[in-house]
Amino acid sequence: MQAAIVILSDPASGSEEALGRVFNGLAAAYDFKRQGDEVTVLFQGTATRWIAELTKDDHPAHALYTAVADTVAGISCACADVFGGAEAAETSGLELITDNPVPGTTGLPSLRQLAVDGFTILTF
Repeated sequence: MQAAIVILSDPASGSEEALGRVFNGLAAAYDFKRQGDEVTVLFQGTATRWIAELTKDDHPAHALYTAVADTVAGISCACADVFGGAEAAETSGLELITDNPVPGTTGLPSLRQLAVDGFTILTF
């Protein structure tokens, strides 16, 4: 099985809902990884801000993020341009993904290509 976990929640909202979404997305990635499935995690939209938070040792989802960090493909380049997150991604060694050259942007991840490659796409 192949799964792509797309995180869309906004840490800047400060809501439990946003934390719950990122936590559950990472937990799903952990479940797939633990079972030996191929899994990839993408941060898109306002979620590009999560990397700066999740890499803090005292963040409630830090241990879970660390457990699946090797499955994180990167963050949407265009979304990082608009919503921030590029600096934290680069500091963390994550890729700024530009597979989908949307006009007027620096590019986003290609969800179509993931689907073509057989990935089940889950959004959080």
